[in-house]
Amino acid sequence: MEYRRFGKSDKKLSVITLGGMRYKNAWNDPRQEVPEESLRQASTMVKLALDAGINHIETAWGYKKSEHIYGRVLNEELSIPRNDYYLMTKGAPATQKETRQLVEKQLKHLQTDYIDFYGWHGMNNREQYNIAMQKNGPVETLLKLKEEGVIKHVGFSTHAPVEIIIKAIESEYFEFVNLHYYYFFQRNKGAIDLAQRKDMGVFIISPNDKGGRLFDAPESLRKLTQPATPIQWNARFCLQNPAIHTLSFGMTEPSHLDEMKGIFPTSVPLTPDDRKILQSLDAQLLNDPFAGYEGYDLADDPSGINIPEVLRMRRIWKCYGMEGFARYRYNMLQPDHHWFPGKFATKENTAKIDFSKVPAGIPLAEILYETHQGLHTPKK
Repeated sequence: MEYRRFGKSDKKLSVITLGGMRYKNAWNDPRQEVPEESLRQASTMVKLALDAGINHIETAWGYKKSEHIYGRVLNEELSIPRNDYYLMTKGAPATQKETRQLVEKQLKHLQTDYIDFYGWHGMNNREQYNIAMQKNGPVETLLKLKEEGVIKHVGFSTHAPVEIIIKAIESEYFEFVNLHYYYFFQRNKGAIDLAQRKDMGVFIISPNDKGGRLFDAPESLRKLTQPATPIQWNARFCLQNPAIHTLSFGMTEPSHLDEMKGIFPTSVPLTPDDRKILQSLDAQLLNDPFAGYEGYDLADDPSGINIPEVLRMRRIWKCYGMEGFARYRYNMLQPDHHWFPGKFATKENTAKIDFSKVPAGIPLAEILYETHQGLHTPKK
């Protein structure tokens, strides 16, 4: 295992974090009832992770049973000393009162007296930012809990456009940020650069699932990353940047730990062999004549289509043959939903695009609708 200083927290975290949202039955209600099957699975994974040198465990109120699972596994099933690991959890309370009530519940569920890293969860758009950052609101309350010793370090977790992430970083309220960044989504590089200048910890969310469902990568992608697996190479790609400190791996089977070990050693910068893989992956963009246009200039288009994201799904589908992942993500789009917002690129919606902003030579309506036809799965 390798370790990096997690920004101004000055804590040395393992570069792989054990994520907590994918255990069996974890999303079933009621959250406080933990099946034996879930306890056995989590106990196995926590023990293997700690034995492999992982010292950071991540969960959230929004992951339903996850906090209860870790509370029982760490304290009852395995009796792990509290100073043997760092614990991160998250929540999205809307008021001062809600914040204190929620943190009190989370401490009880996790069976701990303090939380090492607490992130306001889902600062995904301007509205969520304003809720979190209001005067005497959630973030200010988290900072008071830090003064009281209940929370050691305060950060935020986000799926937001890069402009919102930068605004939050520039607020100077936070010590760390959890965000998306991987080979197949590099938009947030500027936010990572800014976080580095602010000496913030940088935690990468879901590199193996949201990063391309790399555990189920097509054979064509596996050939491009050989001798590494897509998961291993993508982790090295992320960790080539010294501003990135830890990646969340939602490992649920012992074989996942075996694959994780193949990431090491990492290299800053990439080794020559891994750079050749990068060049081969970049060359795949030649498979689609429009792959170079990302559409961020149309991020707030009146059509309501999430144009940059639909174009990204098109690139992943057309250039890398990752139709399964592209279909999975495209069908998650929901209008006015802050986790993954956007309307589908139907003919009706593409007709509402502000074409005055579209570069000449880009048949935007046609390629968006082609993507919709190729990836959309009608609900039954």
